[in-house]
Amino acid sequence: MCTYQTEKIEIEGSGKSASKGWFSLSHATVYVDHPVHAPYAHTVNIDFLNPEEGPSARVPVELTEEAALALADAIHRALAAAPPGLASANAGK
Repeated sequence: MCTYQTEKIEIEGSGKSASKGWFSLSHATVYVDHPVHAPYAHTVNIDFLNPEEGPSARVPVELTEEAALALADAIHRALAAAPPGLASANAGK
């Protein structure tokens, strides 16, 4: 069952693709749907992208529900272990 629920957010960061190399990221989209490559009926799909740089400026990820939740937890743990603001956009300015 597809949820058709899509979360779109603006982000700041960088991604890397085989054809483009490193590029700036400006958006992320998260949704539960059929994967293109992963061997599951449905996955949590995350697209990191920069629409202004065209279709090759995209890094897609297809994760199981368990992997997506583990990733979210790992991100929270990593940020909690670092000094506050260390990875902020304003750090070092």
